[in-house]
Amino acid sequence: MSRKLMIAVGLLVSVGGVAGIAMANRGPDGVEVRTEAAARRDLVEVVTASGKIEPKRKVDISADIMGRVIQVAVEEGQWVDKGALLLRIDPSQYQSAMRRAEAAVAQSRAREAQARAQLMKAQNDVRRSEMLAQGKELISAQELDQARTAGEVAGAELQAARFAVAQSQAALSEARDNLAKTVIVAPMSGRVTRLNIEEGETAVMGTMNNPGSLLLTVADLSVMEAKIKVDETEVPNVSIGDSASVRIDAFPDQAFSGRVTRIGNSAVQAAGPAAVSDQQSVDFEVVITLDTPPASLRPDLSATADVVTESRRGVVSVPIIALTVRDREGKKFKQADEGEEAAPTSADQDAAEARARRSTEVTGVFVVRDGKAAWTPVEIGIAGDRYFEVRKGLRGGETVVSGSYQAVRDLEHDKHVRTEAPAESAAKGGK
Repeated sequence: MSRKLMIAVGLLVSVGGVAGIAMANRGPDGVEVRTEAAARRDLVEVVTASGKIEPKRKVDISADIMGRVIQVAVEEGQWVDKGALLLRIDPSQYQSAMRRAEAAVAQSRAREAQARAQLMKAQNDVRRSEMLAQGKELISAQELDQARTAGEVAGAELQAARFAVAQSQAALSEARDNLAKTVIVAPMSGRVTRLNIEEGETAVMGTMNNPGSLLLTVADLSVMEAKIKVDETEVPNVSIGDSASVRIDAFPDQAFSGRVTRIGNSAVQAAGPAAVSDQQSVDFEVVITLDTPPASLRPDLSATADVVTESRRGVVSVPIIALTVRDREGKKFKQADEGEEAAPTSADQDAAEARARRSTEVTGVFVVRDGKAAWTPVEIGIAGDRYFEVRKGLRGGETVVSGSYQAVRDLEHDKHVRTEAPAESAAKGGK
C-alpha cells in the first residue's frame, strides 16, 4: 500500500474522522453523496522532497599548518584558475625551521665523513696487525683481536652516521613542505563561493570536526545538483535516471528539469539532539543533476523536487477520496460508540486485534447501482495527485462515491444513497 493510499485510508477509517465535517444528510431516499465516474486518465506518480542546491564539484580548503594570514589574494565570488594564488600564511617560523634542518643535515654529513675516516684508519690498523702477526709474531693475539674489534666499531659508527644523515634529510624535507604550505593555491578552476578568513587572522589546522578551520571554498558552478532528502518509505520507488522538476525558492516563477544521478546507500545522519532519538524519521539523500542551470544559480539555495517515479497513460482511475477499507462483506469494522468509554485492554490484546483486523481489511470503493452503494473491492496501482490507478475490480465508466469524507467513511454495502450531479471528469488531467 503506497503512502498516499495509507494517508487517504487513514483519513476515512480513523475513529476521530475529519474534524469539523458534518454528518451527511440522511432522509427517506438515503445518504446524500457525491459521485464521479471511474474514467481512463493519464496518471503520474511523483515523490516530492526538499533539499539544497549544491555544485557537483567543490573543494573546501583548510590550512595544513597554523599561522597568521598575511595576504588574501581573492574575493568571494571571484573566478580562479587551477594553481592561482589564494592566500599566504606568515612563513617566518617555517623558514627558521627549514634553516635549522639544513644545518642539521650539514652537521650529520660532517659526522658521516668523520666516521668514514675513522673506519679507514681502523681498517689500516687491522691490516698492519695481521701482517705483524703472520710474520715474526711481533704482536700478540690479543692485540690483533683489539684491532679487529676497533675496525668493526668504526664500521658501525659509519652506518649510524649514514642513518643520521637520512634522518636529518627527512626533517629538512618536512620543513620545506611546511614552508610550501604557507602558500595556498587553487586545487581546481572555479569560483570562490565562500571566504571565511581575513588578512591578519590566524589560520588553524583543518580537521573534520572543526568547521572553524574552513578557510574558503572553490566550486565549479557549471554543473549543479539538487540534493534532496527522501523518506525511507518512498526511496525504493526512486531509480537512477528518473526525471524530475526542481523548484527553487529564489526563482519562484521557474522550474528546472533534471534527472536522478545518485541515490544514497545509507541514511542521512542527523546532527544534534535528533541524532540520539529513536523516533526520528529516516531519510536518504537523492541527487538530481540539473539539465541547464542558470549562471545566477548559487550553492545552498533551498529547493523542492518532484521526482517522476511512474507514469501511466489511459488507465482506469478513481479519486483518492473514494478509496476506503471494509471487511469482505463491505461492512464497517466495529468501533466504540462516540462518548462510550472503551473497556481497558492490554497492549498484547490491542496488537492481536490490530493484526486480526489487517488480515480481514479489503480496499475498495462504493459503486452506485440502482440507488444503492455496492461495495466493490479493487486492486490499485500508482497514485497521482488526485487519482489512484485501478488495476482490477473496475472496467471504467462506473459511478463511484467520491464524497464527502464522512459519507464514504460511514457507508456500507447495499445502503441507499442520494447522488448529486456527477463531478466533471478530467479525462486527461488525472495527475
